[in-house]
Amino acid sequence: MSALFNFQSLLTITLLLICTCAYIRSLTPSLLDRNKTGFLGLFWKSARIGERKSQYIATACVLMAVNILFWS
Repeated sequence: MSALFNFQSLLTITLLLICTCAYIRSLTPSLLDRNKTGFLGLFWKSARIGERKSQYIATACVLMAVNILFWS
C-alpha cells in the first residue's frame, strides 16, 4: 500500500522530512535558504517548522517510533 493512502505512513514520512530538513539546515544553511519559493521551498518550510516547533516535533517522533515498534 502506498504511503499516500495509509495515514500512519504519511505521518511518518512527514515527520522524517521535517527532521531531515532541519538537520540539513543546521549543517549547511545556505543550501536551503536560497530556495524559499516554488517546489524546493517545501524543504525550506519544513526546516523552519522543525526549528521552531522542535519540542513538538521531537515528541511526535518519539511517539511515532514507539507506535511503529510496539503496535504495528
